[in-house]
Amino acid sequence: MIFQKLVWAALATAVVVGSVQTGVQHLQAAPLILAAEVYESQKAEAPEAVAPSAHVHAEAAAHDHDATNDWEPENGLERTGWTWVANTLHAFSMALLVFAVMGVCLWRGVSLRALPLALWTAAAGWLVFHFWPSLGLHAEIPGMDAARLGSRQGWWLLAAVSATLACASIAGLRSHLRWLAAAAWLALPYVVGAPHISTDPLAGFGPEAQTALRQLGTQFIWATTWISLSFWASIGLVGGLAFQRWVQPGLLAVVKGAGVADAGVVNAAR
Repeated sequence: MIFQKLVWAALATAVVVGSVQTGVQHLQAAPLILAAEVYESQKAEAPEAVAPSAHVHAEAAAHDHDATNDWEPENGLERTGWTWVANTLHAFSMALLVFAVMGVCLWRGVSLRALPLALWTAAAGWLVFHFWPSLGLHAEIPGMDAARLGSRQGWWLLAAVSATLACASIAGLRSHLRWLAAAAWLALPYVVGAPHISTDPLAGFGPEAQTALRQLGTQFIWATTWISLSFWASIGLVGGLAFQRWVQPGLLAVVKGAGVADAGVVNAAR
């Protein structure tokens, strides 16, 4: 019964947050991406020496790829609709994660109401999934060169895990050394170093295009930051209310029945 309420609460949260996220993306990020794509076609690609047989095989592979992957959503309502679906699914997974963390906190006797607890959890989510990784690998506009995808994904995962362990150290440890442990975890990915290319990421563009793309890139970094902030703030606000309304009463009953409730848990329900 609790699991069913948990899923429905996460789904309700996801619908609201996904709608907010789609609207913010449409206003903040989409115009910048479209503006950068105008310059993307002006990029000069470096020629590569390819053997004739390899060239034939490459053309055949490209033809087969185009034949099997030629669908994409049309601009307008269709693209917006699929964007909303993707945002809602993403919000659903993050809402479940936030609810799981809140459940553990209540089980441990955290004396916070559901809404403040959800907002603190969402703040930790923003730190883990956006802010800390983005300090090393910021958002990129179309046309920018970057390090190998696998290297960037590996470093992003390291930064996210390190930030998670830092938050867990602060929340779970009782020693004053928890702050030192958190600082060490946060420093780890930057001691390793984020992967970057040694050349100009906008090499291949003309001077005018480079100037415009650098301006768009700076705006895009700020836009993605505000989009991420709105996402996690919405998760904390809407998710906290949904958790308090549908999940918390049943969860507290189970915790009390298991004999692990204390004054902090009881106060959190009030």
